[in-house]
Amino acid sequence: MSLKDHLYELRHRLGMAMLIIAIGAIFGWIWFGVKLGPIPSLGDIMTAPYCQPDLEPYRVKFDGEIGCRLLQTEPFESFMIRLQVGTAAGAVLLSPFWLYQFWAFITPGLYQKERKFARTFVFFAAILFAAGAVLAYLVVPEGLQVLISFGGDDFITALTGGKYVSFIITMLFIFGVSFELPLIVVMLNRAGVISYEMLAKWRRGLLMGLFVFAAIATPGTDPISMVALALALSALFEMAIQIARIHDKRKARLRSAEGWDALDDDEAAPFHYVPSDAEGNDPGEKAIASEPPKRVNYDDAT
Repeated sequence: MSLKDHLYELRHRLGMAMLIIAIGAIFGWIWFGVKLGPIPSLGDIMTAPYCQPDLEPYRVKFDGEIGCRLLQTEPFESFMIRLQVGTAAGAVLLSPFWLYQFWAFITPGLYQKERKFARTFVFFAAILFAAGAVLAYLVVPEGLQVLISFGGDDFITALTGGKYVSFIITMLFIFGVSFELPLIVVMLNRAGVISYEMLAKWRRGLLMGLFVFAAIATPGTDPISMVALALALSALFEMAIQIARIHDKRKARLRSAEGWDALDDDEAAPFHYVPSDAEGNDPGEKAIASEPPKRVNYDDAT
């Protein structure tokens, strides 16, 4: 394809992705105020941490009854909140479809092995992000209880919609992105940038850094969110270290089997330079792999 054709293809893929996100936003807007069978509405899901029974003594009363509603302080605040939350929820639910548009644009330039590598990375990245968001949603009620209870009986709570929703979305995003850190460690180990020995040597410092990161990243001052994020990241990081250990051991066995570590300084390495095709197939791999490395005496070379 020419550069002009690539630009047309990019415009088409971007247009399709934006259309899918727009459809997701419409779905999220409707879901915000409507229950989907046994699934509660998106508005109820967002306000559930604030409506927990443990916060009833702190919430403001409306007409003599304990309220569980957020305050609207601007004319279009509820409209913008519904649009923001609906768009975010729709984009997440339809993410496989609009992400495919970007994948379809870049995949023609990748080898078969690179495509497999990218698919694995995206798959685990999506799972880790979802796990982090779920953990954040489970932790938010406890964090709100700690934050709101600081005032004791001297304060009543009536949260504004914009600040509350911003707090919830920020927590979900921070936890989701933080869960990607162990995956990055594994990918760097696969690429040969860091080794298991380095990770094991830096383990204590890195764990301390995770706790500091959790303290800075969590928007609230409650210890519940910080400790939950730090412990989860520590467990995932330890898992990443063990994956790196297994990978490095297997890599060392392959090097030993191929005789890399036993080569002398004047001995040629067993390289083969047969290029692979676009599908990642190596036509000369079997033939070359069956031949033992040839010894070369550079003293006799002319």
